[in-house]
Amino acid sequence: MNDSSWGAPPRADYWGPPDQGPAPAGPAGPAYDGHDAQQTRPMPIVPDVPDGSYQDDHDDHDRGAASLSGPPFRDPIRDEMPQEPMPTAAPQPAPPAPAAPQKKSAGRDLGAAIGVGVGLGAVIIASLFIVKAVFIGVIAVAVVVGLWELTSRLEERKQIRAPLVPLAVGGAAMVVAGYVRGAEGAWVAMALTALAVLVWRMTEPPEGYLKDVTAGVFAAFYVPFLATFVALLLTADDGPQRVLTFLVLTVVSDTGAYAVGWRFGKHKLAPRISPGKTREGLVGAVTFAMAAGALCMQFLIDGGSWWQGLVLGFAVAASATLGDLGESMIKRDLGIKDMGTLLPGHGGIMDRLDSLLPTAPVVWLLLTLFVGQG
Repeated sequence: MNDSSWGAPPRADYWGPPDQGPAPAGPAGPAYDGHDAQQTRPMPIVPDVPDGSYQDDHDDHDRGAASLSGPPFRDPIRDEMPQEPMPTAAPQPAPPAPAAPQKKSAGRDLGAAIGVGVGLGAVIIASLFIVKAVFIGVIAVAVVVGLWELTSRLEERKQIRAPLVPLAVGGAAMVVAGYVRGAEGAWVAMALTALAVLVWRMTEPPEGYLKDVTAGVFAAFYVPFLATFVALLLTADDGPQRVLTFLVLTVVSDTGAYAVGWRFGKHKLAPRISPGKTREGLVGAVTFAMAAGALCMQFLIDGGSWWQGLVLGFAVAASATLGDLGESMIKRDLGIKDMGTLLPGHGGIMDRLDSLLPTAPVVWLLLTLFVGQG
């Protein structure tokens, strides 16, 4: 309702019946006195609240009188104004459900890793005990693939172009020479491979020559030369048993480190290099490898003794752990997790050779000291 419906606009302090002009004199009553209008109490300002919630102690008497003579007191101005709904509190979000405890994960596809490991083991065992030359071929193939993975990652991540062709040819020749001519043949093949790397790289522009040939010589020593000691183990009369001892101890060491570290590992071994390895895992590797070494030396190696197996197992656990850390350092420098993807659940060939390569010369040396070259 606007002011025009009230007729002439009243004064600001006026509240009462509308102005209807002078009241007629007579018995009906005295004329309307403006003084009485001035004494009329102005309308109190009330807060904008819903009907029925208005409370004001100053108007208790007026409300009491209204309840005796008519309907309850109502505010005509407030009744004409649109009423805003009372603000309601925003709904509170439900508290988050407690997170389910996470189980430790191996970080890889365990089923695929076991399947690939069993398959590789079957191929190795079959070639090892049936025809030695076939096993030498398996070593040579693993060396060539490992060199390809290593040189590819170096070029991708560091722009280091170590020449693959002389490395692959020289690496395979190194393994064969070690099996045929012994340690002297392996050293000669290593020297010729390093020379071939130097000459091969000369056919390209000189920029980066030093770093490329340095990486090439390192790759020749790291992969094929260390793998040659597996061929040297095979040259003994009980060569298959020596190679099997070498493989079993390395695998048992890795398995013991994984099992104990996954279950009980709390203290990091080398967090800046490999955060997953723990001191508890190292203890597991040493314990498992020493137990397996005692059994292998007692029952597989001619002339071996159980105490020699304890020493051999301890040395294998140490060398396998250092080899694993060494490749972890290389991969961390390159900014990669795996050297390749050839083996599901394992990564690449180099990811399986990391602990085997530095362990081969250790096992060869200790077996030579304990029982001779056979």
